Amino acid sequence: MANNPIFKIKEYGQSIWMDYLDRQLIESGELKNKIETRGISGITSNPKSFAKAVSNNRVYDSDIEAGIKGGKSTSEIYESLIFEDIRNACDIFRPIYDESGGTDGFVSIEVSPHLARDTQRTVEEARRFFRAIDRDNVFIKIPGTKEGFPAIEQAISEGINVNITLLFSVESYVESAWAYVRGLEARVAAGKPIENIASVASFFLSRIDTKVDNRIDERLKRIGTEELNEEARLRELKGKVAIANAKVAYQRFKEIIESDRFKALAEQGANIQRVLWASTSTKNPDYSDVMYVNELIGPNTVNTLPPDTIEACADHADVAPNRVETEADKAQKTLESLGEPDIQIDYDQVMAELVEEGIEKFAKPFDSLMKSIEEKAEQLTPV
Repeated sequence: MANNPIFKIKEYGQSIWMDYLDRQLIESGELKNKIETRGISGITSNPKSFAKAVSNNRVYDSDIEAGIKGGKSTSEIYESLIFEDIRNACDIFRPIYDESGGTDGFVSIEVSPHLARDTQRTVEEARRFFRAIDRDNVFIKIPGTKEGFPAIEQAISEGINVNITLLFSVESYVESAWAYVRGLEARVAAGKPIENIASVASFFLSRIDTKVDNRIDERLKRIGTEELNEEARLRELKGKVAIANAKVAYQRFKEIIESDRFKALAEQGANIQRVLWASTSTKNPDYSDVMYVNELIGPNTVNTLPPDTIEACADHADVAPNRVETEADKAQKTLESLGEPDIQIDYDQVMAELVEEGIEKFAKPFDSLMKSIEEKAEQLTPV
């Protein structure tokens, strides 16, 4: 463990959380083992892992059967299953939450992705989830959509911990940060405490490179050999935009926490809303499997990794302090270059498409999970 880079990353101010949760991980003791041997200090759940777990093993069967006998609907059975797992995971991480003063040890659960464009219903579901799970160290995941930002602000104002997800553009990150600030300001104005409220802003990475790289490949197919300089510039951008985007967002993060508005809240006990790097498994086999770890280490950040990337990181990550701030000016220039005539990639369009695709990518596994529960219920229902 002494040579595990993850423990060194923690010394540099970044927490490593795992992006995977199911009941078998909890009951087998593997989750506790990951905490001890891999240094993970938080976890995010997602419907995709739950759907796989429900379909492929019997660990949930008895509870599904009990739900059937109790006359519960599919959605009620789903919530009973996931709430139990989230509570148990929260209890496992509670010592980390206490030892870190409420900075780490969080477990995230998302509201239905079908509510991404519905502010009021998102708020209602966030309230219900937070109360039902009843753990100080639970995060409710709310998407960073136009409709999600007021829901985030409202949830924070009510004392609900929020993991803001589906952030792609720097602008959307800034919106999420100010939604957090406004929520805290509303609580202060109402005479309510803010010192126990936490939030992270989950900034997605690999999906950006995948989409931009695809656009670059399309441009490369259209240009001829007489445009070698243009080709070289395009190729140089491949696999570079997501990290540049994250580095620029981190500079905005620093500006916000140094603002007078946040400093006033900090005097009242406000916690910093940390930036969380998400979608960190490398999709292109030509790229390093730890590139989104190595390049984005820095204070007040979280990196949430799937299990395979955690193992890769523990084996061969090349870590150094505060890499997220290296070549910040170059990162800004990289983003600005996208709109130049020889690149012709519309940054705003790419980010808008990623949000819409992200909602769909969240909704599909959620629907698959509900179908898996229905199918399992049919298998367990006596004829």
